[in-house]
Amino acid sequence: MQIVLFEPEIPPNTGNIARLCAATATRLNLIEPLGFRLENRYLKRAGLDYWPNVDMHVYANWQAFADRSDRKADERWVMVSSKKRPQSLPLQDFAFNPTDCLVFGPETRGLPDWVLDFSPAHVRVPMFPQGVRSLNLSTCAGIVLYTALIALGIPSEWC
Repeated sequence: MQIVLFEPEIPPNTGNIARLCAATATRLNLIEPLGFRLENRYLKRAGLDYWPNVDMHVYANWQAFADRSDRKADERWVMVSSKKRPQSLPLQDFAFNPTDCLVFGPETRGLPDWVLDFSPAHVRVPMFPQGVRSLNLSTCAGIVLYTALIALGIPSEWC
């Protein structure tokens, strides 16, 4: 399982997601341009002292991520979107694979259509139909990642 943040904009969100990745031994992929520098104090503060435990990789653009040499043959990109696309499934109805990359878009605009079109695997986090358009990126990443890990069977040594 991996998390991919496409052009993240808000340092504390990325820091929180980095901490989530450290807690779950999940690789974190950042796709540039980033809305901040990796030395940002808010990014570092949100990740606390867990940065040595974060398997983080930074890519210059989507193509560099897609063409990376360590990509697994059975890797699937799972696009997480608040947009209701015809192929988007509610999170609880999606069948996750251990080699999935959970792809999240920038906080202010989400994944662009051209990135969404790279994969037929789309999920959305169900929300009450009135009042709220979206969730915080780090909250959404936690919900999606733990739902996937639970579906795949969290190792008993974690409990």
